[in-house]
Amino acid sequence: MADETPRKGSFSALVGHTNGLTKPASLAAAAVTAKPGGAGGSKKLVIKNFRDRPKLPDNYTQDTWQKLHEAVRAIQSSTSIRYNLEELYQAVENLCSHKVSPTLYQQLRQACEGHVQAQILQFREDSLDSVLFLKKMNTCWQDHCRQMIMIRSIFLFLDRTYVLQNSTLPSIWDMGLELFRNHIISDKMVQTKTIDGILLLIERERSGEAVDRSLLRSLLGMLSDLQVYKDSFELKFLEETNCLYAAEGQRLMQEREVPEYLDHVSKRLEEEADRVITYLDHSTQKPLIACVEKQLLGEHLTAILQKGLDHLLDENRVPDLTQMYQLFSRVRGGQQALLQHWSDYIKTFGTTIVINPEKDKDMVQDLLDFKDRVDHVIDVCFQRSEKFVNLMKESFETFINKRPNKPAELIAKHVDSKLRAGNKEATDEELERMLDKVMILFRFIHGKDVFEAFYKKDLAKRLLVGKSASVDAEKSMLSKLKHECGAAFTSKLEGMFKDMELSKDIMVHFKQYMQNQSDPGSIDLTVNILTMGYWPTYTPMEVHLTPEMIKLQEVFKTFYLGKHSGRKLQWQTTLGHAVLKAEFKEGKKEFQVSLFQTLVLLMFNEGDGFSFEDIRMATGIEDSELRRTLQSLACGKARVLLKSPKGKEVEDGDKFLFNAEFKHKLFRIKINQIQMKETVEEQVSTTERVFQDRQYQIDAAIVRIMKMRKTLGHNLLVSELYNQLKFPVKVSGHRLVELLRLHTLGTVRPSLTASGVGCLSPDVAGHSPQRPPSECGERAASPVPRWLQRPPSSRRGPGPRLSASGVSPVPASWGSQRASGSL
Repeated sequence: MADETPRKGSFSALVGHTNGLTKPASLAAAAVTAKPGGAGGSKKLVIKNFRDRPKLPDNYTQDTWQKLHEAVRAIQSSTSIRYNLEELYQAVENLCSHKVSPTLYQQLRQACEGHVQAQILQFREDSLDSVLFLKKMNTCWQDHCRQMIMIRSIFLFLDRTYVLQNSTLPSIWDMGLELFRNHIISDKMVQTKTIDGILLLIERERSGEAVDRSLLRSLLGMLSDLQVYKDSFELKFLEETNCLYAAEGQRLMQEREVPEYLDHVSKRLEEEADRVITYLDHSTQKPLIACVEKQLLGEHLTAILQKGLDHLLDENRVPDLTQMYQLFSRVRGGQQALLQHWSDYIKTFGTTIVINPEKDKDMVQDLLDFKDRVDHVIDVCFQRSEKFVNLMKESFETFINKRPNKPAELIAKHVDSKLRAGNKEATDEELERMLDKVMILFRFIHGKDVFEAFYKKDLAKRLLVGKSASVDAEKSMLSKLKHECGAAFTSKLEGMFKDMELSKDIMVHFKQYMQNQSDPGSIDLTVNILTMGYWPTYTPMEVHLTPEMIKLQEVFKTFYLGKHSGRKLQWQTTLGHAVLKAEFKEGKKEFQVSLFQTLVLLMFNEGDGFSFEDIRMATGIEDSELRRTLQSLACGKARVLLKSPKGKEVEDGDKFLFNAEFKHKLFRIKINQIQMKETVEEQVSTTERVFQDRQYQIDAAIVRIMKMRKTLGHNLLVSELYNQLKFPVKVSGHRLVELLRLHTLGTVRPSLTASGVGCLSPDVAGHSPQRPPSECGERAASPVPRWLQRPPSSRRGPGPRLSASGVSPVPASWGSQRASGSL
């Protein structure tokens, strides 16, 4: 039992006196009993509740509040607190534990309210300017916040128990905000001066002055904390911002160029975004930026585009265009306005390229350069926007077809110039890229049949005259056309290549045939057998060939018809060419010339000079072609003949002499470039054939449409025809009546064409519009002789000057097959 006494004494000491409250020892006694079992057994400690509830001293509540009130006043007056903060906190806890919380909360509110009410007096002075007023307001707010934090820390138990359990009561911090709002900020004069002062500082900053941003951040944070930011400040701030930028936009649009104005807009947007980050509430960001965008951009979209877009695009100012796109994308309707003006620019600029006949020579290259520039703007400035890409395609298609047929013709000629032999401007890779770019332009044109006609004509010349730069490049272009337009579009072009391959095999057998002849001759003849339906239509020209040429033609005719009975050959002379050997005082030369040039030059083995009439009678070449031929020989760079009188034009009375003094730095000289040049007659003939073929398409389309619609107005019919055919359509009333009559009777009457009776091909409506013979699968052959030097014994005339020895094809045509030969 001696061990139990100290244990009881120690326990009593722990519960004796705490923070001014005395608790009787009898109420705090604890009974400790030991289990039986001697001194070494385990013991059990039992703590029992008080029998009576502790009681507060009589004046404890009043004395404790006085102590707490004194501490609050010390905090508010920024003086030292006489009591320990822990002791004050424990006092609050004791009061709350004895149900004094409601009284304590009201007493604290009254103490704080009285202090806040006293602060309003310092803001009623009229002598304060706006900045000093704002600084005093900020000081008052900062002090108030600091004081409320200290007071809340002392009354934290009250805040976390009583206040938390009563949802109608604001927390101590919210109570402080409410008091400050009700007694200071809600004062009309104080609020007006505060808001006006803040707006004045922001206005000064916008004008370029340096202001105290921390002051603005603190005051705007105060308004936000007091929940008056939106009603008292934001509305007025946005209103003034709207007025400021509206006036600024009107003024600067007149004073500055578009790039400078856009730089200013970007700068303003960055400044306002920085203000939101620095001191404005984040809820203001969206309406503020929208206000700036509306007044500086939205109100001036059309004016900006009209004033500066064309200039920026003309000068290819990529950074400025990028900035314009980015800014316009921020404004509602901005991209749409930019799209519209972008389309108008493309159409206007493109039309100036296409519509002017004086620029036809450079039209395609100008279009390619323009397309490259537009693509670069879309990729870099417009972020490859699908809307801009699609509208660009529509705009190109619109302006490039404003001049029907001509762009298609010139694109075909541009391809021809790039695929000709002697074009050293580009490597194979560059040529492939150029063809890809040309195909993009090709997609835009509606008159693809025009392109096909001119491309086929030029391809034929390149193949027959041997002027193609690369077979791989030719086939690559053919592959691109096939991929773009389908196999039907390129079937004839592919047939041309097949004919050239078959002709090589035929010539191998012909050379073997010639070796077995008793008199093989000294002239090497090369003939290309052509299928008439694949190749362009050539007008046969009867010329007076030399006996050697005629003999070779008969030999080849016998050889070919012996292998292919029932066929008919038609020789085509217009694209034949040869190699002539000539002797001058300077020495020997070789000339690569056309068949017509060959016939003219061989005449000068018979004499020194001939008149124009003499040459025409001897060669049988038609007048216009003979003039071109003599011009190339007597008026070009390589003047093998001399013309009298001198001049660039060939007249009927002109005489031509052999130029024995001819000099040239090259041994082999090409004079047959004249064959590659397109005459006006060829251009007109090709265009007319296209129009004739179109008429068949129009007739078939009319029948299809009327069978489906039964009744249709003329304008609607023309519109429907254009949608189906994609080229300009003119339908005469007479033709409609004729088609209607044929459709009603259910008969088809093929009409005669200039080249003879056409063949019929039924269409989907059951009619058979006439097609020209070139589309009916007829075949043609085309031989080309090659001249070797004549033996001296066969020369005629005053002396040996010219001889023929060549390796170039001379086209000719017979009946259902065409032969193209080289001498």
